[in-house]
Amino acid sequence: VDAAYEAAAEAQESWAEQPPAARAEVVQNLLGLLEEHEDEITSLLTQEVGGSPAMGATSIQIASDHAGEAATLPRRMKGETAESNIPGKENRLFREPKGVVTVISPWNFPLNLSMRAVAPAIAAGNSVVLKPSTQSPITGGLLFAKLLEEAGLPEGVLNVVVGRGSEIGDRVASHPESDVVAFTGSTEVGRHVAGLAGENLAVPAMELGGNNAHVVTGDADLDRAIDGAVFGSFVHQGQVCISINRHIVHESVYDEYVERLTERAAELPAGSAHEEGTVVGPIIDESQRDEMLEYVERTVDAGATLETGGETVDLDGVEDSLVVAPTVLSDVDNEMAAACNEHFGPIAPVIPFSTVEEAIELANDTEYGLSGAVHAGDLGVAEKIAHGMETGNVHINDQPINDEAHVPFSGVGASGVGHYNSDAFLEEVTETKWISVQKEPRDYPF
Repeated sequence: VDAAYEAAAEAQESWAEQPPAARAEVVQNLLGLLEEHEDEITSLLTQEVGGSPAMGATSIQIASDHAGEAATLPRRMKGETAESNIPGKENRLFREPKGVVTVISPWNFPLNLSMRAVAPAIAAGNSVVLKPSTQSPITGGLLFAKLLEEAGLPEGVLNVVVGRGSEIGDRVASHPESDVVAFTGSTEVGRHVAGLAGENLAVPAMELGGNNAHVVTGDADLDRAIDGAVFGSFVHQGQVCISINRHIVHESVYDEYVERLTERAAELPAGSAHEEGTVVGPIIDESQRDEMLEYVERTVDAGATLETGGETVDLDGVEDSLVVAPTVLSDVDNEMAAACNEHFGPIAPVIPFSTVEEAIELANDTEYGLSGAVHAGDLGVAEKIAHGMETGNVHINDQPINDEAHVPFSGVGASGVGHYNSDAFLEEVTETKWISVQKEPRDYPF
């Protein structure tokens, strides 16, 4: 770890001195290499994190979007001038890289969640120390070292350190050479990481957990709402920070919604991610699987109805598989385990509501505020609910899983601090320097 930061600090100044076109070219080359090696990267995602081909294609598409946006940043680091209260003075503002950016990325979507921090940080003239998750050291880390080396990035600008967080995580988060710590992961770990970063006054950019609500009103287009619900709950086995954690559905359409969601969930192909056509593949490991199944069991014990799923899928020759069947729970309230916790699995708890005000109250009854969605026939009502939801992102007549590199992305409450994407993340990894020029003699009071 220390060697990585020493290399990063040594390489950063000369990298920052490179002209914008040179820095943009490296990131543009990275974008080309992503496209060139798409099949290999998709295969790696399947092998390492159980991603289906659809998950791999989505990951590469989002990662490419972030690389493409990052390639434009060097030419967007523009300064400005400001009027002065002092006669004869000119104020000039310059945007400069922070220095060394630490990136700690998660296992669930390792490719694009590493890319959204690494590419813009490098494009802006910083060097990077990248610590991928223990579960995804290749697709979240070593792959970037390989691709960026081939893309022409000078030695030392990117340094990948793999290893167990329990052994090296604290040193990475608290290293005195680090100027920014960009972390994506659980709220519990994120609070610890932000505290360590703060000891060195490093800027924390934290995207943390979520408990995202999918609100469906009585006049919503149920076809669209169900389509969004199936994708938003079950893509990549629900292992997405911005996936649907709770379905909050008006009582007038509640029974139909539950019935149709259950039918769709039961039909989803679940099994090995290596099998063509699989939609719901394996959970990342046994502990995650056991935790989410425990949430389901506790929710049923508390009075909910298990409509489908709630168990592992039998695979040939595999005992206690990691594949959890798509699960729908009805008669749920916000206090039940599968609703009040971020279950991070293919689980869809459905909660009824009667008024718009109740829907907003239910959606906000959580410490998290990452993403959300609203389906309503009346756009005015949809916007009222969206504005009332205390979350960083809300998507009307869609589902919560959205990420566009040119649109700022952030969470509120226990879902994080700081921003990602475009100029918002550029602000995190750069510093504004004020230089004034006194062009004529100044009068002083003494």
